[in-house]
Amino acid sequence: MEFTVEEKEYFMREALKEAEKSLHKEEVPIGCVIVKDGHIIGRGHNAREELNQAIMHAEIMAINDANQREGNWRLLDSTLFVTIEPCVMCSGAIGLARIPQVIYGAANQKFGGAGSLYDILSDERLNHRVAVETGILEEECASLMRTFFRQGRERKKVTKQLAQQAEESVVS
Repeated sequence: MEFTVEEKEYFMREALKEAEKSLHKEEVPIGCVIVKDGHIIGRGHNAREELNQAIMHAEIMAINDANQREGNWRLLDSTLFVTIEPCVMCSGAIGLARIPQVIYGAANQKFGGAGSLYDILSDERLNHRVAVETGILEEECASLMRTFFRQGRERKKVTKQLAQQAEESVVS
């Protein structure tokens, strides 16, 4: 599964489109696509808040979508593109789905399971190892996350100010 730089960027932009869906829903903006034979067979974006399910990460949703489309739990000969390094849970799911290659945009220093914090995908103690490539559209992927967390801090600040104003008006 060799991709040109242009193809990698194209598929990562598709993953970024998925991440933007999460951003608009005030979810952590991570997006994912799974590619086989040059075609996207699975898409996903974070939907934990929307679906009220802890496991609804972008990679899990994309794997489920691809499993249904392919009619198979094994996603051999496919590549998973994700905007942010998969967490430990998603790295485990990638291995269990037998996806042989992962390409991600930006590292995840707090929860990364594909090299930053843990290295589940290349752990030789496991029976399935995954080739990993990083840094595709890294700045765009990281920027989306920074935007999300900055907006969250701004929302909290406004909420706190409104609460203080309400408290002051009750007191006066």
